Amino acid sequence: MVELLAPAGNLPMVEAAVTGGANAIYVGPCGWSRRRDRYELSDDEVLAAVGIAHEGGAKLRVAFNTNMQSHEIAPMLRKMERFVSWGVDGAIMTDIGAIEEVNRHFPNLTIHASIGANILNNEDVRFYRSIGVSQVVADTKLTLKELASRKEEIDVGIEILIHANKCYTYLGKCWMSPYHRLERTTDPFGKDLFKGSPNRGGLDYRVCLESWELYSGEDLWEKSVALKNDAFFLLADIPHLIDLGVHCLKVQGREYPVPLVERMVRFYRALIDAYVASPKGEPFNLLPWQLRLAAIQSERDESRSDGTRLLLAEARQPVPAR
Repeated sequence: MVELLAPAGNLPMVEAAVTGGANAIYVGPCGWSRRRDRYELSDDEVLAAVGIAHEGGAKLRVAFNTNMQSHEIAPMLRKMERFVSWGVDGAIMTDIGAIEEVNRHFPNLTIHASIGANILNNEDVRFYRSIGVSQVVADTKLTLKELASRKEEIDVGIEILIHANKCYTYLGKCWMSPYHRLERTTDPFGKDLFKGSPNRGGLDYRVCLESWELYSGEDLWEKSVALKNDAFFLLADIPHLIDLGVHCLKVQGREYPVPLVERMVRFYRALIDAYVASPKGEPFNLLPWQLRLAAIQSERDESRSDGTRLLLAEARQPVPAR
C-alpha cells in the first residue's frame, strides 16, 4: 500500500493529519528545517508529535534538511539521539556529510534523502544508498518513464511530491532567497540561523516571484521576466504512480492553515483508497476528483499568495545593525 505523507507545522496540524488519514507525518525541529520558526517544533513538541502520530497509527519523521557547518554536526547528533530515543520513525535529510554521520551513529534509523538532495539519475541514487539512505524524493522534473527505470533497477524507496511547487532551478536548494536580505542570528542553543536562506535554517522569501526586468546596461530588453515557481497538485498521475509501485506520496504545506492541510490530506486519502479499491483493468474516472480538488486548489492558491506577499514585504526590510 502506498504511503501518504503529510506536513505538520504545529501540533494541531499533526492531529489534523492523523485524523485526515495520513500514514506518516513530517515535522521540522526548530532551526533545522527549511521553514520559519513558527512552523517548526520545539523538542517537547516533537515528543508530543511522536505520541500523537503513533497513537493514531501513523509514523513521525523529523526533517533535518538544511546544509550544516562542521560545528553543527555534534549538536545535530545530540538532538537526533534524543528523537531516536523517543521513537521517531525516520529522518528527512539533505546534507551528505550529515546523512553519513547519522547513519553511522544510528544505523537502524530510516533516512530519507530530501528533495534538496536534487537526485536526478540512478547513479545519484546508488551513492545515497551507499551512505545509508533507504528512500529518495524524486525530482519534480522526472518523467514516469524515468521513475519506472529507477524502480526496476534499484532497491530504493521512491517518494513523489503530489502537492508542492516547481522551481525554475532546483527545488529545495534556493540560492536566490537572500537577494534582498540575509540576516545572521543565533538561536538560544548556539545554532546559526540565516534569515533569508532556507538552506541554512532560515525562511524562503520567494523573491523569484518578484516582478523582474531584464537590462543590458541601460537598455531594457524585457519588461517582464517570469521565474517559474508554480505550485501544483499532481492529480492525473496518481493512479499511474500507484500502479508503478512508488512507496510514498508526499504533500507539502507546513505553513498552510490547519483546516486546509486536513482537507488536502482527506482528499488524497479518499482518492488513493478509491483507486486501490477500483476494479483493475477498468478506467478510473478522475473527473469527480478534479471537481473536488478545484475548491481546495483555490483555497491553497489564496493562502500561498497571502504568504508570498508577507514574505516579500519582510524581505525588503533593512537588516538591523549588529
